[in-house]
Amino acid sequence: MRKLHDAPFPVIDTDPIFGRVIRYMRVSDYVLGISLTAVGPAFMYWMEKYQPSGLGRKYQRHGMLAGGLVGVCAGFMSAYSCSSARFWGTSENAREIKMYREEYRRLKAEGKSMHGTSSLPLSIQRISSEYSTGAFLNFDVAPWFNFVNHPFHGQSDGVIPDDEK
Repeated sequence: MRKLHDAPFPVIDTDPIFGRVIRYMRVSDYVLGISLTAVGPAFMYWMEKYQPSGLGRKYQRHGMLAGGLVGVCAGFMSAYSCSSARFWGTSENAREIKMYREEYRRLKAEGKSMHGTSSLPLSIQRISSEYSTGAFLNFDVAPWFNFVNHPFHGQSDGVIPDDEK
């Protein structure tokens, strides 16, 4: 796989599957997500208190709900981006490397592939990989996640020791 970027930390996976990104989230990611979720309704409440709309409580409730929905989306995408950044090596990822190695050993002992199997043709898997690699960097344009198991994953040397490959 071609090198996509210079990373200050080891690159674990340039295109991690959705479930792995969620499993490897840290408490700080969850705190960030929950905090951003709470900002939406809090902002709507603050706006109604200091700049009243003059609408009834029914419409205020709809505004709070819409603010909450936007907050949930923003919180989840921010938490997902932070977790993905550690896979890309753009932030500290020692914990994730340890978890990745443990998962690799467990799957290897079970005789399974680290990146799963797919019933899709190899050409479609490659296209899926090309679309989803680095997609977390463009969540502001279009949220795009990797749901396809494929063999096209970039990785730094030493993430999995050579004697274990």
